[in-house]
Amino acid sequence: MMPEQGAQIGPEELERILTEIGQQILENGACAANPWGCRTIEVEVCPDSVRRVIDAGACRIGMAGCPVPEMGDMASTIDHTLLKPDATVAQIDELCAEAMEHHFASVCVNGCFVRRAAEILKGSGVLVCAVIGFPLGAMAPEVKVYETRRAVEDGACEIDMVIHVGALKAGHDDLVERDIAGVAQVCHRLGARLKVIIEACLLTDEEKTRACKLAKAAGADFVKTSTGFSKGGATVEDVALMREAVGPRLGVKAAGGVRDEATVRAMIQAGATRVGASASVAIVSGGQATGSY
Repeated sequence: MMPEQGAQIGPEELERILTEIGQQILENGACAANPWGCRTIEVEVCPDSVRRVIDAGACRIGMAGCPVPEMGDMASTIDHTLLKPDATVAQIDELCAEAMEHHFASVCVNGCFVRRAAEILKGSGVLVCAVIGFPLGAMAPEVKVYETRRAVEDGACEIDMVIHVGALKAGHDDLVERDIAGVAQVCHRLGARLKVIIEACLLTDEEKTRACKLAKAAGADFVKTSTGFSKGGATVEDVALMREAVGPRLGVKAAGGVRDEATVRAMIQAGATRVGASASVAIVSGGQATGSY
C-alpha cells in the first residue's frame, strides 16, 4: 500500500539511516570531502522510503554518478595518459588542458593527482581516471579497495586496476575474482566504472581468456590489455581475444605502445572501445610519437 499523503519516515527506518551514516563516518572519516568541498554520505534507501520522503515535502532526491563519455570522433575513445613516476603538477595541468582542447574521454593519472585533475576538468565533459594497484597489482585486496574509495572521493569517475598476475598464473582464480570484485563493489556503490588491467604480455592466451572471464564475473565494466610498464603493450591479437572472451557488452581498452592513428584504428577494428595513450595529441593530429605508454 502507498503511504498516506504527508506520512513521515518511521522511527525504525530513521534509526537505520542514522546508524548507517554513523558507520560510514567511522569508516571513512567525518572530513572526507570531494574536490568541490562537499561532504557526501551514501545511504541505500528503498523506493518506499524515497516515496515517503517526497510525500513529507522533499522536492528533489539527489543521486551521485559519473556520465558515460559520448562516442564520436577518435579523440572521444582516448584516455589521455600520464603515469610516469617523475610527472609534475605542471605536467598534469598541461595534460588536462590538452584533454579539454581535444575532447578526450578522460585523463588517466596516478592517485595523488586525481583531486587536482577533477578540479581543473569540472564541467568540461572530460572524466578523470585513476590507476589502482599500479603497476604490479601485487598488494593486499583491502589496499586496492581503500585506494579506489579515496580516488573516487577525490573525483575519479573511472578506475583502472591491475590484477594479481601471480595469483592468476598459479591458478588461484577465486583470489583473483575476489580481488576484482572488492574494487568493483566500491566503484559501483560510488558511481564509478572499473577497468581491469590483465597485463596481457605476461600471460598465455588461456590465461588472458581466464582473466577476462574472471573480471566479467566479478563485475568489471572493461578489461584492459596493459599497464605500459611491463615488457609489452597492446596488440591487435590480444584485443580480439579479449573481445571474444568478454562478449559484446563489456568495454575493452587497448593501452601500451599506441602511438599513431593507424594503430588506434586497428585496435578499434579488433574490438577496442577505449584506447589509453600518452601520445594522444600526436595521434589526433595525424602524427606519431614515441614513448612507453
